[in-house]
Amino acid sequence: MNQWHLATDDFFAGMPEAKRRFSEKAVHLRLDKNSIIFFENDPGDSCYYIESGLVRIFSLTASGKEPIFFLRQAGDMFGLSEVLDRHPRKANAQSLSPCLLLRIRSGDFDALLAEDHAVCRRVIGLLGRRIRYLGERVSQLMTSSVMERLVKLLIGIACDRIKDAPSWSRPVTLPVALTQCQIASMCGSTQPTVNELLRLLQREGLIEISRKRIVLCHPLALLARVETPFI
Repeated sequence: MNQWHLATDDFFAGMPEAKRRFSEKAVHLRLDKNSIIFFENDPGDSCYYIESGLVRIFSLTASGKEPIFFLRQAGDMFGLSEVLDRHPRKANAQSLSPCLLLRIRSGDFDALLAEDHAVCRRVIGLLGRRIRYLGERVSQLMTSSVMERLVKLLIGIACDRIKDAPSWSRPVTLPVALTQCQIASMCGSTQPTVNELLRLLQREGLIEISRKRIVLCHPLALLARVETPFI
């Protein structure tokens, strides 16, 4: 399987000087778990770099559900699209663990882009990859089974811990505890269906579930459950 959309290299990988300038211009925020970073329709006047921690990007429905669109991990940037065009936020952001974030205002970020072509290209590449990922998600919702979407979601969440060949054969614990409703919203299904499929994967020995934590017992075998992987 082509895993291009799971790439989790640090945004500033290979650009230590750019990271230093970004850090100097940014406000350093230490957040507790479950801290709200911004709400939908807040001004899109800044973007964020995650030095450490985990952040969810989600919406709120009229019925009170909180479907998760993305999980952003250490090394990720988020809030980019709004800060580039000054539009209001399209979703909410919340820390799922204690976080250290670097927040940079739009004017300072514009100046950084203007003075560093490499950072500008990195932003374009990142946004392009995320657009392609969204296109793939839409295609999957139309053509793939819930099991396939569930397995790929689990692999995607754990991808930062399975970067080399040996780790594909070792147990990997997902870095965040998610409810079945949250998992269902992320793979476009319902909680009862997700519950049934998770129990099936557990009976098959491909995952273990304990106190909302999911362990992928053998990520490669789990991926092979839905397709022949290409790694």
